[in-house]
Amino acid sequence: PKWMEVLQFSKKVAESNFSVMISGETGVGKELIARRLHNLSLRSDKDCIVLNCAAFSEGLIESELFGYEANSFTGAAPKGKDGWIGSADGGTLVLDEVADLSSRAQATLLRAIESGELQKVGGKISKVDFRLISISNKPLIELVKEGKFRQDLYYRLAIVPLNIPPLRDRRMDIIPLAMHFLSK
Repeated sequence: PKWMEVLQFSKKVAESNFSVMISGETGVGKELIARRLHNLSLRSDKDCIVLNCAAFSEGLIESELFGYEANSFTGAAPKGKDGWIGSADGGTLVLDEVADLSSRAQATLLRAIESGELQKVGGKISKVDFRLISISNKPLIELVKEGKFRQDLYYRLAIVPLNIPPLRDRRMDIIPLAMHFLSK
C-alpha cells in the first residue's frame, strides 16, 4: 500500500511542471520514480537527463551543468560544450545527490531556476525550459538548518516533496520483488 501511494502520487505530480524533490534512503528506487515522473509527463517526448552531482568535483560541476564556450578556460574544448541543463531543454533534468552541490553551484543553479535562463561559462545568456527533479538520500532540510545547503534553493527544489519509504517499512513488497528478480 505504501508503494502504491507513491506510484499514485507520482502519477498526479507527473502532469504538472513543478519541481519535485525525491528523498529516501539509498536503494529505495528514487531514480526509478524520477524516470516515471518524466515518462508520464507532457515532456516525455524530450530527453530525461540524469546527472549525479557527487560524481563531479566542485570546479567541474558548473561547466557540466551549464556548459562552456570555446577557449573559455584552460583545457576547454576548442568547440565548447553544451551543459546538461541545455541538453534538457524541453525535457527533464534529474539531479541525483543534489546535496553534494557546492555552494557556488547552488547559487548558479538557483539563478537558472528563477530566471529560466542559462549562461554558459564564458558565454551569453539564453532561455531554457526544463523540469527539474532532485534526488537526495540526505535530509536536505537538516542541511539547510546547518547552513550547508541554501534555503532558497531548497524551497525551489522541493515545491513537491516526495519521500520514498524504505523496504523495511514496505514488508509486503518483499515477496513480489523477490519473484520479479527471480523471473529475470
